[in-house]
Amino acid sequence: MGIIRISGEKAFPAAEKIFRPARPKNWQGESHRLHYGHVVDFSTGKVIDEVLLTVMKSPYTYTRENVVEINCHGGIVPLRETMRLVLAAGARLADPGEFTKRAFINGRIDLTQAESVIDIIRSKTEASLKVALSQLEGGLSARITFLQDNILGILAQLEAAIDFPEDDVDIESYREVQKKALEIVKELDLLIDAAVKGKIYREGIRTVITGRPNVGKSSLLNALLGRERAIVTCIPGTTRDVIEETINIRGIPLVLADTAGLRETSDLVEKIGVEKTREFLAGADLMLFVVDAHEGITLEDREILQTLPGEKTILIINKTDLAERTGVIREENIPSVEISALKGEGIELLEDKIEEIITGGGIVTPESIIISNVRHEEILIRARGHMAEFCSSLEENIPLDLMSIDIRNSWEALGEITGSTVTENLLDRIFSDFCIGK
Repeated sequence: MGIIRISGEKAFPAAEKIFRPARPKNWQGESHRLHYGHVVDFSTGKVIDEVLLTVMKSPYTYTRENVVEINCHGGIVPLRETMRLVLAAGARLADPGEFTKRAFINGRIDLTQAESVIDIIRSKTEASLKVALSQLEGGLSARITFLQDNILGILAQLEAAIDFPEDDVDIESYREVQKKALEIVKELDLLIDAAVKGKIYREGIRTVITGRPNVGKSSLLNALLGRERAIVTCIPGTTRDVIEETINIRGIPLVLADTAGLRETSDLVEKIGVEKTREFLAGADLMLFVVDAHEGITLEDREILQTLPGEKTILIINKTDLAERTGVIREENIPSVEISALKGEGIELLEDKIEEIITGGGIVTPESIIISNVRHEEILIRARGHMAEFCSSLEENIPLDLMSIDIRNSWEALGEITGSTVTENLLDRIFSDFCIGK
């Protein structure tokens, strides 16, 4: 099935030109009703498609405008012909994100809720979907509005002191204002911290499987995916290029990269693969460093480990199914997990360790307020900076009219998140990321 959506004051007149109901009646009379009929070319009388037409009257629609949805059979030709007729009847093609932009402009949703629509579309896991839905329901908006109200209260006190200088402001009043300001800074710090967690759900964790050749990196990729994605042989250097896949670990999206083994080689193709491995490591959030349990940690392994950040590395001791082990298989300050990728043993323990490192030992709950938008994070940091500057000004007895500038700037910055102080240029930039039809 394919759906063509028309919104605006011309929605009903445009649909009336091309829709012929099966039973003659005023199909525009009742809202939120489904009508059976046909799309007809009004210039020739030719039937284009058998359709179901939905009528939704303002203001009880997504955009708070009159909306018509035409449910076609979904073939390319009838959809294209129906679209052609809709445009000929007076409609125009929507810009990217225009339906959601109209919903924002008409006051149905605020900007955080509008931006959550694109996050819902791009969700990689059920957890990331819950984060986006939480924002759509207005959780973040309520928190931001609460902070703005508190900031506005402080600003009102300052403005009163500026307008009526004859009323001396006592020390206790200053302390009360400072206490409120510090509480706002603390709240902003919590939200900024939530932005770090939010990036996990929005963008995923870039994870590189690395190590020497033939230690079982590709077998580990296959074990985590639960299917044969990479070629596995006993010949060192089988993996030449980087293989990327996205998986779901405890609701957290991991962008996994299986890379060429790190070693000195004269093979030109393998050498290019090794260079790609180093490039991926430079931009990785998490490294799964694989060693052979039978061989232990070799001198070559240690040389590679020294180049990896310990706080972002998990030592994977693979091939534990081998009966005999030699050498040391532990490394200080680096968490380790024993597995047999070939037999799928220890994979659940590895997933536990990955979750522990990513969440810092605590479980990230999508039900709580999590900032998943980079734009929001930047604004929160800016708003916090203004509030911190205001707190410093209170200590230094800066003139009240100068202090009020920082308070006002913080309030206006937070308004950019919900859209209460947003500019038209910013709106255009935000909605340009949306797909057409949303």
